[in-house]
Amino acid sequence: METSTSSPKSGAPLPAPWIEADSPVFRENFDRKSFEVGHHLAGHPLFQLPQLMELAERTLRTRPSDLYYDMGDVAPGQKWKDTTRTFSPLKALRLLETSDAWFIFRSTQRDPAYTELFRRALAEIKHMVGDGIESKISKEDIIIFVTSPRRVTAYHIDRECNFILQIHGEKDLHVFDREDREVLPEEELERFWTFDNNAANYRPELQDRARTYRLAPGRGVHVPVNCPHWLRNGDDISVTLSVNFQFIDSLRADIYRANHYLRRLGIHPSPPGRSATRDRAKAMAFSVVNAAGQAARSALSRRAAS
Repeated sequence: METSTSSPKSGAPLPAPWIEADSPVFRENFDRKSFEVGHHLAGHPLFQLPQLMELAERTLRTRPSDLYYDMGDVAPGQKWKDTTRTFSPLKALRLLETSDAWFIFRSTQRDPAYTELFRRALAEIKHMVGDGIESKISKEDIIIFVTSPRRVTAYHIDRECNFILQIHGEKDLHVFDREDREVLPEEELERFWTFDNNAANYRPELQDRARTYRLAPGRGVHVPVNCPHWLRNGDDISVTLSVNFQFIDSLRADIYRANHYLRRLGIHPSPPGRSATRDRAKAMAFSVVNAAGQAARSALSRRAAS
């Protein structure tokens, strides 16, 4: 694969419209249930491998923390912390057919070549969701995943509300119901929102409860917040785009955090949504205790520094 140090170019414009979905299904299921969409981004120059190699070089040079990479034979239930990162990412990209590698280009919109694509992509999704969505969003992002043939992306849950769009290659995406407490127990949600991004545990005996989507170029899937999922690539290099939101969800997150600490005290707390009054009280109590803890730690740090 040829490399280049040329300045980024925006390439071809984004097709209009770029996403296709049944409008009633889209609005009814958005951030509730997974569903399929179509898109017209598969042939866009910015997602071709030579351009992605240039993006990797620029990202490593200017924003190295925005490029995650690992290597190895991964099982669906494996944790991200157990993968190998002791290799050259540029070399692994050049040898992607055989390197068994996985790359995540985070916050791709921070690269000037991708800024306009980000703006247009998000605007079209927001229009399809309908009025009021803007005020609920705390963060917006586009992420590009580049993976070796037959590589597995381990089972996990996300804070983001995702549109996973296949650009090159094929893969199987397995999405589980986030409301199924045998699949995703309350304790795992509590740990996830409190401190552990790897809290969700894969249970192979429940695999038949997943909805499986075959992703090919031009196809995509909406994955709501906290819906467990894992992926397995086909026999070719895979390029996948994620267009995603994080919502202003501090209330729900604080309820899970409060429940985590209540459970550690031997109490069996009720899940969020059972009682609005109880939820508000727990969230407020956690917020007050957390703020007091932060203030105490800050005071101790200042005292230690003086």
